[in-house]
Amino acid sequence: MKVLRQDAVRTRKSLLTVASEVFAEKGYRDATVAEISERAGTNVAAISYHFGGKEALYGEAWRYALRESIKTHPPDGGVDQSAPPEKRLAGQMAALLRRINDTRNKEFWISYKEMANPTGLLDEVMEEEIKPLRRRTIALVREILSPGNSEEEVRFCATNIVGLCVIPTLINMVEKRHDGSDNESLRVDDIEGYAKHVVTFALAGMRAIRYNSEENMSTHQRGSHEK
Repeated sequence: MKVLRQDAVRTRKSLLTVASEVFAEKGYRDATVAEISERAGTNVAAISYHFGGKEALYGEAWRYALRESIKTHPPDGGVDQSAPPEKRLAGQMAALLRRINDTRNKEFWISYKEMANPTGLLDEVMEEEIKPLRRRTIALVREILSPGNSEEEVRFCATNIVGLCVIPTLINMVEKRHDGSDNESLRVDDIEGYAKHVVTFALAGMRAIRYNSEENMSTHQRGSHEK
């Protein structure tokens, strides 16, 4: 019985690994259980046995790909939690950039295919897995900004930060053949260099937003005293 359990674990992991590759390459609709089974060295019945079908396998494959990617690139970027919020945010942004630009990454491309041709099948699992990561980013932004900044400003900043990390990955996909000699290309080949730049850019933007908020509060207080 122990051998059978170990075989079942190996089969399940093989199906998740292969399914994440196929879904990343083809998206949900063009992927087939036949191809996934063949590439995993199993039969189609194994997918039904372990996951109940293609729909459930899709969600579990995305979850598996994300968790494997996070193991390789922890969200904190190796920065100690006692560090100042600016350094923690820098670590978080660098980790995100490394993760989604890792050639072994599958969850980002499954997500991309899902956005391009939505099925709605990943909505629940993505919300469940991404929400804790989103909370970390929002909490750090809130910590860096002034208490006078609104929650809308906090969310705007968090959205900008994620966008600064994600967009270059999509640009790189479009400009695959760029050889580095085209000065008009926006392709990013130096991920580590870009990570440092984008952190500087984001922190400068938040300092400006915090300064404006503090100035507005000071002006309001002066006005109240004059009355």
